[in-house]
Amino acid sequence: MTTLVSTTDTLTRDALAVLQPGFLGTTAPDWLLRRLGEGLSSVGLFGRNIASPEQLAALTERLRAERDDVLVAIDEEGGDVTRLEVRNGSSFPGNYALGAVDDVDLTRAVARELGRRLAECGVNLNWAPSADVNSNQDNPVIGVRSFGADTALVARHTAAYVEGLQSAGVAACTKHFPGHGDTSVDSHHAMPRIDVDLDTVHARDLLPFRAAIAAGSKSVMSAHILLPALDPDRPATLSPQILTGLLREELGFRGLIVTDGMEMRAIASTYGIERGSVLAIAAGADAICVGGGLADEETVLRLRDALVAAVRNGELPEERLADAAARVRGLADWTLRVRGASEPGADSQEGTAPGTASTIAPDTGIGLVAARRAVRVTGSAEPLTEAPYVAAFTPVANIAVGDETPWGVAAELGRLLPGTETGSYSGAGTAGTDAAALAGELLAAAGDRTIVAVVRDAHRHRWMSDALDAVLAARPDTVVVEMGVNGAEPRGALHIATHGAARVCGRAAAEVITGRRE
Repeated sequence: MTTLVSTTDTLTRDALAVLQPGFLGTTAPDWLLRRLGEGLSSVGLFGRNIASPEQLAALTERLRAERDDVLVAIDEEGGDVTRLEVRNGSSFPGNYALGAVDDVDLTRAVARELGRRLAECGVNLNWAPSADVNSNQDNPVIGVRSFGADTALVARHTAAYVEGLQSAGVAACTKHFPGHGDTSVDSHHAMPRIDVDLDTVHARDLLPFRAAIAAGSKSVMSAHILLPALDPDRPATLSPQILTGLLREELGFRGLIVTDGMEMRAIASTYGIERGSVLAIAAGADAICVGGGLADEETVLRLRDALVAAVRNGELPEERLADAAARVRGLADWTLRVRGASEPGADSQEGTAPGTASTIAPDTGIGLVAARRAVRVTGSAEPLTEAPYVAAFTPVANIAVGDETPWGVAAELGRLLPGTETGSYSGAGTAGTDAAALAGELLAAAGDRTIVAVVRDAHRHRWMSDALDAVLAARPDTVVVEMGVNGAEPRGALHIATHGAARVCGRAAAEVITGRRE
């Protein structure tokens, strides 16, 4: 029996409904408002769209004037990955810091306060938390975005984060399924491949996602990774075995499945975004995230038309597209009910696991409380009373973090010790002569001032580690601040591990260096 294809209008509306596009600017363009009226159900926000909380609130209000149930999504992990505070750095430490503290009540409280701020600005879907187990210390894209390398720790904090965020009325999107932690390739640039057996996948990578599902996570984001133990041919985002067979049927997830950004090269360079989007929906995804790099009306129309054409030529079952669109609208309905039931931050919200109210009262200082607790200090030194020279060893930022967000300790030290000077040092060489030249330049700039060397994942960057060793050989009194993953032995007269590079982590480190709190 042949199924009749729906009217073009219905198909078009469903195709638009499954897209989560971005746009340029701090006000909604006319084309976006027009497409919302035609069936587009979601909008993705990035740092380029945000100037202030007030501006963001006005922007989301304008979107809702066109469509009251629009899903307004954002990639706000806190810590290194922030969009709300992209110009100054986050007021919240990220997952790695929270995992280092290992207090689920604190994690829940931080997520709740972050969710409250998002809800106040009109955001109702957050592409967070990262549930990846960072089992590969050389991972170039996850790192401090993970709660850690211990599966059980990651699972309990993922659940707490989901509970805290959703208690504020903001839907969580747990990512990157089935786990991006054991990769040495950034999927923004190429296709990562994880060659582990099925037992390892279940015992290590899937447990945090099971915990998130049990905690009521409203959505899950897929990873652009090839995991042959689950599917030897297609990456997770395009794999029916992984999205439908594993996530839907085996793990029992009933919420919204969102893809990672389809313009990432792992998909775009292999399949193209149109073909990739069709395959993703056919595999079981419900929403196509696009707009981090492609943020125009033409992209939206290309994807809409590709989905409609795939239904009409029989490549994509009409029922699958309709089901995906219905799940998007279902999550939109949940956000409307939550918004209408109570103000953001109420003690209990639908979709939050019962009995999970935090024992820590969230307040505007909860991020600093968490950052201070996450600091680990090795060695001893007298508190600095004179302005130091801060040497920031700056690696190339991964795309998820971006290079526009400031990081480090210089600004906070400068506030506590006026006259603090800073220099930025970078390099890609691995030869000792490169490190020696870099160290020589640094030592000359520092003069007789105390050096505060700020590094980020020093264990992953040979040039950085070698240059730091050369500096320490000449100036053993140097203070070292590691703001990435702690993959190397502590070095320096005083070694401070912040477990993240958020602004609030820099403040916590500056307090240790100076012995002063404000």
